[in-house]
Amino acid sequence: MNSNNISILDLSPPEKLQLVEDLWDDLAATPSEVPVYEWQKEELARRKANLMSKPASSLSWDEVKHRIRSRYGR
Repeated sequence: MNSNNISILDLSPPEKLQLVEDLWDDLAATPSEVPVYEWQKEELARRKANLMSKPASSLSWDEVKHRIRSRYGR
């Protein structure tokens, strides 16, 4: 296969994961350049307001991990 015509769809799963990791690291290096859309800001504000009005509704990180592991058996 000509390497100039390779598609990301031709990559193996580990290669795809590495590509995603590399892309994420590149984006994280310049967070100010990553757009945050208005709907995302609104959703964050909604969630924050919900948490502030019902602080008992939050879960600790350990509780979240436990729920995920019990649901998916990991």
